[in-house]
Amino acid sequence: MSCVSGLQTDCEALLGSFQETDNVRFEVFAGLWRDRRFHTIFHGQTRPLEKNKFTQKALDLAWRYFLPPYTFQIRVGALYLLYGLYSTQLCKPKQKIRIALKEWLEVQRFQQDLINAQHYDAAYIFRKLRLDKAFHFTAMPRLLSFRTKKKIRETQLKEEFRELSNRVSRLITNDVLEEMMNVHDHYQKMKCLISTDKSQPDKALSLIKDEFVINIKNAILEYQQWQQNKMKSSSKAKDSEEMTDKKGGGTSQDSEGSERANALAKIKYKSYNAVAVASKSRRHRQVKLESSESGSDQGKMKSPRCKRSRERSQVTQKGNSLETKDRIQPIKKEVVTQNRRMPVITEEENSSEEERYLHKILGGEDGRKHSGL
Repeated sequence: MSCVSGLQTDCEALLGSFQETDNVRFEVFAGLWRDRRFHTIFHGQTRPLEKNKFTQKALDLAWRYFLPPYTFQIRVGALYLLYGLYSTQLCKPKQKIRIALKEWLEVQRFQQDLINAQHYDAAYIFRKLRLDKAFHFTAMPRLLSFRTKKKIRETQLKEEFRELSNRVSRLITNDVLEEMMNVHDHYQKMKCLISTDKSQPDKALSLIKDEFVINIKNAILEYQQWQQNKMKSSSKAKDSEEMTDKKGGGTSQDSEGSERANALAKIKYKSYNAVAVASKSRRHRQVKLESSESGSDQGKMKSPRCKRSRERSQVTQKGNSLETKDRIQPIKKEVVTQNRRMPVITEEENSSEEERYLHKILGGEDGRKHSGL
């Protein structure tokens, strides 16, 4: 990942310098390529497998800048970057640029835009890549395998290279402006035919301005220029903030640590100063909490009477606990001995006692009968 991130920063630096030139000529890009000695990025890998992997990652990274939503100049720079990486790679056979089926239509549109704008050097570079068979046409943008789930981490590319989301330019395109111009010219001609002077319309018919379409076009251009200047100023501000963060990294960490320590101190101070209100029946047990400054010193100083009374209470509690233990132990022993010495009554004895009891009852009944009761 470190190698890929370093490659991404190098590519973004090259494309950023190409964007600052405000030019799409191949000569300008070639000069920046030579100044940075960009062809030496392939000289770090020695094994063939490492060369193939690194080259494929470099081509995939440059290809992402070639597709929308990036600006026209960045896409042209990405095309030049793909041509340079493909031509200077050290792999044998050469690694190809992977193009998915859904991306090919967008590539063809971009090629047509290059030809219509008469950027023939960029159109020639693209044609050269196709003749060299540098493209590998595939069904999916990434290589897939059967029954495997891989979490693909997409690297975040530079936001300054993206094309500005301009709804005004989407609403009023060049075709719309051209159509408005034609309608306006036809409207002016119709007013001339109706008016007395055929060369110019009457003042009563001048309901709109003659330079209506030109004013709309100028307003759109001014808005686009303002938006670009705003993006440049924001990017410069971000760069300056990053530089200051790098320089004062230690101070920022110290300030964060001090803020956290102050917050914890405030929480402790509030918790220790909060006095719980006890009920009337337990007010004699309530402890008076003092401030943290005086409490630490006064808490240590205790009266000797309190110490003596506590010691006496502890001694008495210990004596009472020992007495209770001494009393409980013989009681337990007696219970155990009694349980052990209990007599065992057999069935014969039970039966003899029942017979005696019956004889007594029967004897008493017979005596009563004889006595006449």
